[in-house]
Amino acid sequence: MRLIAIAAGMILAAGAALADPVLGTWKTQVDDGAYAHVRMTTCSGKICGVITRTFNDTGEYESENKGKTLVINMVPRGNGRYEGRVWRPSNNKIYIGKMTLSGNSLALRGCVVGGLLCSKQTWSRLQ
Repeated sequence: MRLIAIAAGMILAAGAALADPVLGTWKTQVDDGAYAHVRMTTCSGKICGVITRTFNDTGEYESENKGKTLVINMVPRGNGRYEGRVWRPSNNKIYIGKMTLSGNSLALRGCVVGGLLCSKQTWSRLQ
């Protein structure tokens, strides 16, 4: 029994050590007068980001976008780079997504034309 408990503890510790550094909560850049907190988690072995809180110039508000997935199926490509899809709520379009993690800063790009033309936001880590 004790051996099983030790093995289980080692597996959990290894899982925590292998946690992707992009996981956590991020504050988006202001877009169309509003910003959000996005919780980055794993989803089927990839990275997804769900809107958890929304803010505008008057403070926190209840947006219809809360609970929706903004970052979709990002896959690590090494050196803090990720590729997948991103959804832009203001026009309800999904774009080719690219992310680059640098410390507590996350550059997120939504791209068209095969990734040649991109619009960029810089997010900051909250937790």
